[in-house]
Amino acid sequence: MIDPIHQFNIEKIFTIGHIGGQEIAFTNSSAYMLVAVAVISLLMIGGVAGRQMVPGRIQSLAEISYEFVAGTIRSTAGVEGLKFFPLVFSLFMFIMISNMVGIIPYTFTITSHLIVTAALALLVFLTVLIYGFYRNGLGFFKIFVPSGVPVFILPLVVFIEVFSFFLRPISHSVRLFANMLAGHIALKVFASFIPLLAGLGIAGYFGAVLPLGMVIALTALELLVAFLQAYVFAILTCIYLNDALHAGH
Repeated sequence: MIDPIHQFNIEKIFTIGHIGGQEIAFTNSSAYMLVAVAVISLLMIGGVAGRQMVPGRIQSLAEISYEFVAGTIRSTAGVEGLKFFPLVFSLFMFIMISNMVGIIPYTFTITSHLIVTAALALLVFLTVLIYGFYRNGLGFFKIFVPSGVPVFILPLVVFIEVFSFFLRPISHSVRLFANMLAGHIALKVFASFIPLLAGLGIAGYFGAVLPLGMVIALTALELLVAFLQAYVFAILTCIYLNDALHAGH
């Protein structure tokens, strides 16, 4: 039997050391994080190394990535939000490249683990919280008090706003994690039907065409989802940062 969950196992490659009796290991998850960083570095550093007037493919891809993220920040958090460009760009590229690498057979998908997506979401949440108070002081609490709300329902609205604010890191992380997990499980399940049907003889070969077609279609869909989930994570980050930049607006 083919286990669709086996592909998400975190496996130790070697032990780095021990802290307080706890083993610190370099795992397959750590390795693919380094792979994602290496690919991004090659793309961005290699893309702008030549700085040609007529850009080549790699330089064009690097410039398009830069302008895409910059445009997203300007449209959601304003020009002032560009001070957070390094954060948003790093998150977008890291998530997108990790998702893309994970689609390659026999690789590992970093973002299919909640601990990874939760860490990224908490990074955004704490950045918004700390910068919000640094910039606005106690005026940051204005984000919980929408203007124009009648006084008699204001306590309920404030409660809902506060509750939804602290739910942000949960929804921010679970959305990415759940989409990547579900997509890869579906791919594995349909892919497992192909050798099972092919082992039934000639009739099985014809029957295996359907799951093969589903695998091809799902792979194309996963490529789209890999980009969309990185974009959604980035644009939500911009929206949350906008609250820190313009509290009460």
